Amino acid sequence: MRQTQIRFNPPQKVVKVRPGTSVLRAAQEARVHIATRCGGKAACLMCKVKVDPEHRDALRPPNDAERRKLGSLLDEGYRLACQAIICGSAEVELPEDPLKAAIRKQLEQQKLDEI
Repeated sequence: MRQTQIRFNPPQKVVKVRPGTSVLRAAQEARVHIATRCGGKAACLMCKVKVDPEHRDALRPPNDAERRKLGSLLDEGYRLACQAIICGSAEVELPEDPLKAAIRKQLEQQKLDEI
C-alpha cells in the first residue's frame, strides 16, 4: 500500500505512514510526544497541532467533534492530532508546551534585566 510522509516540527522528525493514519498515531510511530489525556476521543484539547495553509489539504477535513472543540482555531490552522487523518504528505507544527514557554520567557527576561 502507498505511504505518505509527515514531518513534525520541532523536532524535525519525518515518518512514513499509510493514508488514513491519525496525526497522533504518526507522531507515536515517529516517537514524537504529543500530550493527550482523553485517549484520542477529542475531549481534552491537549493534542492541538498547527498545520500550515499549504499542507491543510494533506489532512481530511475536520469532523464534527473537531469542529465543535476547536471552533475558530480551525481557521488559524489548528487541528486535533487525535482526529486529524492524513491523506497526503504534510508538515505539522507542535506548539510549545505552555509551561516551557513560561519558563523560556522568564529566562529571557532575566537575561534582559542583567544587561
